[in-house]
Amino acid sequence: MKKIQVILVDDHQLIRDGIKSLLQDAQNIEVLNEASSAAELFQLLKTQKPDILILDVSLPGMSGIEITKVIQKEYSSIRVMILSMYIGEDFIFNALKAGARGYLHKNINSYELITAIEEINKGNEYFSTQVSDIILKSFVKKAHIGVKQGEEKEDTLTSRELEIIKLVAEGFSNPEIAEKLIISVRTVESHKTHIMQKLLLNTIADLVKFAIRNNIIEL
Repeated sequence: MKKIQVILVDDHQLIRDGIKSLLQDAQNIEVLNEASSAAELFQLLKTQKPDILILDVSLPGMSGIEITKVIQKEYSSIRVMILSMYIGEDFIFNALKAGARGYLHKNINSYELITAIEEINKGNEYFSTQVSDIILKSFVKKAHIGVKQGEEKEDTLTSRELEIIKLVAEGFSNPEIAEKLIISVRTVESHKTHIMQKLLLNTIADLVKFAIRNNIIEL
């Protein structure tokens, strides 16, 4: 089985060593190489093409977000995952707009890191719990502002729909959501279907992209 090849980009050797340690038991992932700056990374990319880049946001010479833009333009087959201590809205949404496929806080454990790499390698997006919460709270805030300003209701969500989106993002099953909200499982399923149809979305990542495209979220 072909291993998922990654290159780590962080200006702290201790962090890179920590990431390698978290990945050492993952038999399907190989750390192809590592770099401490954009200059080192682009030198590596002349001869090595990883499946995934794991980037910090703060790097010498060029930020992780700026690197992501270049990767999207010149190395489109390589997927980017941001791994950073910085999880403010601006960092998260600018990274997504640049083309990052995932954004995780550095306090994650090995299981979540491995899961994120596997999901991103499949072509999916992945956000750590803290990042997902920030994304959803920002969307909720902008959606409510839109309602107050008289925007089209078809592009906004009801409070119940927002509750269900948050619970789904947190990993609760339909029966668990039904129990928490004191509604039937069929009602939960109906709400989820309506949300996806209303916004023409399939995933939480699609929800973020919708918010960016329609200026619901300020970058």
